[in-house]
Amino acid sequence: MLTSVSPKLPYIDKSATKEFYTEGLAFELVSEYPEYLILKRDKIELHFFPYPSLKPDKSDFMIYVRLSEGIEDFYKEIQQRGVRIHPNGAMETKPWNQKEFSILDPNGTLLTFGQAVIPA
Repeated sequence: MLTSVSPKLPYIDKSATKEFYTEGLAFELVSEYPEYLILKRDKIELHFFPYPSLKPDKSDFMIYVRLSEGIEDFYKEIQQRGVRIHPNGAMETKPWNQKEFSILDPNGTLLTFGQAVIPA
């Protein structure tokens, strides 16, 4: 039985990545090693590894994070913490019945957050 997934994402600068996720997205630091970082919020755990040659404007890394509830509050919360919404990622309800928005982390990884909506 599969129970969870913990994406392994690249970082260019470990301290900038840690700050973005802890200060901007309110993740907590689980573990930090010289070349590895583990962060967690609720039931989401993200692992990070060094990728110094990564170009943030050319990154193809992306993850989709589902919320069970509270996407509007989360959207407001992270903006109040200074996180910028992706220019093409404002919150909207998609045809596949998900309310979604997107941001970029300092490494160019696209994070899309989505919550299921019940069609009227």
